[in-house]
Amino acid sequence: MVKKIKWNSERILSLSAMTMSFFTLIIFIYQTNLMSRQNYLSILPYLSISTSNNVDGNTFSFSIENFGVGPAIIESIMVKHKGESFDLADFNYDVLTFLKTRAPELDSLKVTSYSTLDKGLAIPVNTSYTIMEVKNSQKDYQLLSNSLNKLLEEGLYFEIIYSSIQNERWMITNNTQGPKKLE
Repeated sequence: MVKKIKWNSERILSLSAMTMSFFTLIIFIYQTNLMSRQNYLSILPYLSISTSNNVDGNTFSFSIENFGVGPAIIESIMVKHKGESFDLADFNYDVLTFLKTRAPELDSLKVTSYSTLDKGLAIPVNTSYTIMEVKNSQKDYQLLSNSLNKLLEEGLYFEIIYSSIQNERWMITNNTQGPKKLE
């Protein structure tokens, strides 16, 4: 015995409401997924290691710049030289202290300013973070630029791993054109 469904306006209306609710749920899930992907794309820090060399002004600076969208949070800094690897944490995150161990003549620098590159440091968007700088001293300028060139010829290599506020991770080096995304 087959039972027939009696279609009346109340049943049609409730079936229509359930169908519309189901499609609304599907659209809501799709939009939430789309907004999540858009959020990840809108936070993309892009760090670059840069040097500024002004011979006329006797100024040399070594810095990190964030050209992306969103802050870049430093996770680790590895330095390699002559086949040896060093964690910058072992040098209190101070690049100049590390360089002095590899080029002792840098101890005689007098007119320098420098900053540490601490783990957890956040580099804001469109800013430059100066790691070290020499200016207004021809002697110090020559000493730093010659020492750095010598170290680079000997294979000095920096590797900085940083993340976004959404824990996506990238790596930059002094030998690459841009950041490499890490899994």
